[in-house]
Amino acid sequence: MKLKIMEKVAVYPGTFDPITYGHIDIVKRASEIFEKVIISVAENPHKNPIFTIEERVDIIKELLRELKLENVEVDSFSGLLVDYLKKKNVRVIIRGLRVISDFDYEFSYSSMNKKLWDEIETLFLMTNERYSFISSTLIKEVFQLGGDVSDYAPEIVINKLKEKMKGG
Repeated sequence: MKLKIMEKVAVYPGTFDPITYGHIDIVKRASEIFEKVIISVAENPHKNPIFTIEERVDIIKELLRELKLENVEVDSFSGLLVDYLKKKNVRVIIRGLRVISDFDYEFSYSSMNKKLWDEIETLFLMTNERYSFISSTLIKEVFQLGGDVSDYAPEIVINKLKEKMKGG
């Protein structure tokens, strides 16, 4: 079911290091609401990503081809999200919420973004409960310790993690 809304395009920003089934759940649902969704991979200087920004973009592009999500595209940015949104002429931000503590964190960022550019709206989507405890950080940690993460991340992500752990 498509909802009729005024804005046709939304940005789903994040570091996606790596992308998880929880992220994919949000992307799929957002793609049913908006005519176009841009997954915007952020270069965050405060995080220590395992994948380069280019690798994350490539992984997501490959996933989108597999999922046949034709109204979703991938881009990357650094700096302020509001500057990126202005450049893209997009006013809607999609954010996923897993647990109540996510809301506290996201509310702060949403409020600051609104202060920086009052035309922005943030749409919060609850992640499917089966992914509510999953995070990219947790997937990396479990994988590095030899755990099975196949229920939480796509095969391409797992294969890329294996390559990274081998030093490739």
